Amino acid sequence: MCGRFVSASPPDELARYFGAEPPEPGDVLPINYNVAPTNDIYAVREQPNHVRKLDSFHWGLVPMWAKDTKIGSRMINARGETVAQKNSFKRPLASRRCLVPADGFYEWKVVGMNDKGKPHKQPYFIHSTDGEPLAMAGLWEQWRGPERKWEEALRSVTIITTAANGFMTDIHDRMPVFLPPQAWDMWLDPGFDDVDVLEGVLARAPESLLEAHMVDPKVGKVSNKGPENTEPYTPSS
Repeated sequence: MCGRFVSASPPDELARYFGAEPPEPGDVLPINYNVAPTNDIYAVREQPNHVRKLDSFHWGLVPMWAKDTKIGSRMINARGETVAQKNSFKRPLASRRCLVPADGFYEWKVVGMNDKGKPHKQPYFIHSTDGEPLAMAGLWEQWRGPERKWEEALRSVTIITTAANGFMTDIHDRMPVFLPPQAWDMWLDPGFDDVDVLEGVLARAPESLLEAHMVDPKVGKVSNKGPENTEPYTPSS
């Protein structure tokens, strides 16, 4: 799964990196070293004029048919293996795909049991080996309420995950799908709807893409949003 990540790169730099227009001033988000579900996040989408745009979205996809937004908290991730079969994701997979930029993400590794017999977990910060932003595959949707009366739609997004590659299996059994630059044009093109081909790009990233190190367990508290979350950490015992 992907439940926490880092969004620290300035939006103008992200826009240049992805060949996209920057967000509108009102959509600029604060730097966040501990992005959590239901936060607002950046995503790159292709507009009807075929120009890419870096926009802000609610993290947790709210299907257009939902009665309220609460369902979004259960839809922060979509499994790549079944995304084409799920009613919540079929429509956005067909025409509303996006890229979610990340400077890295967190995952918790089970390292033993605590004195209460529950798993003891150590958080890791995982990032690209070259320091470049990661492009997580995502889907987006817009919701106007059950009676379609909202003047402005809520834009929401989910991050697609897959089985862990050889590097990640030591930490967790799932990981986000990271798309290489050569797949961006096809993935973002709302006019491309060959589901078989789209599913084919939802593969595990090469092991050489990522590296990881332990970080302070304080990252588990979502209110801790500073850069210290990504610093290397050595357990006291």
